[in-house]
Amino acid sequence: MRDLDELFAGLAKSKFRSQFRLHGKDLDYLRNKGLETVLSHAQDFVAKRLAAAEPRNDGKQTPFRGHPVFVAQHATACCCRGCLEKWHKIPQGRELSVEEQAYVCAVLARWLRIAVADT
Repeated sequence: MRDLDELFAGLAKSKFRSQFRLHGKDLDYLRNKGLETVLSHAQDFVAKRLAAAEPRNDGKQTPFRGHPVFVAQHATACCCRGCLEKWHKIPQGRELSVEEQAYVCAVLARWLRIAVADT
């Protein structure tokens, strides 16, 4: 797991990761439901779609839109186990610990807070 300031500096330098923004329905959803509710969804998505040692459809389990957390996952490289290993130094092939799941949710929360502030 990485220092969040260091991580976000690296993400800002990535052409792919830095292109993600909240728009339209995703932004409206976040504003209407509120950050607390959306972050509870993030915890659920991380636990169900990412935390397993070998997630179902790994690499394709996170849509690019349809929920603000999905956008945040791609923007922060928390979308699949390969990206978690490359960007966050969380190894593949084993279940995410409670601490690692909390870290992923903290990364998503930081990005979502920034995304709302930027609109």
